[in-house]
Amino acid sequence: MSLQLVVDPIACDAHGTCAELLPELIVLDEWGYPIVDARPVPAHLEGHARRAVAACPVLALRLRRLRGA
Repeated sequence: MSLQLVVDPIACDAHGTCAELLPELIVLDEWGYPIVDARPVPAHLEGHARRAVAACPVLALRLRRLRGA
């Protein structure tokens, strides 16, 4: 099962916690909002991705299962 990180841009308040916890897949734009790598989360980073999702103070980040991947 492959997972993909998804950010809700409306809910996001640009706290930046996600990028601090998962810099391999998330960078911040010039306003502090996350730019998320759209590729599937590598297996060795799934734990870090789950921690980043759990740490989002406004629940704007989530993991989505990819079908057929």
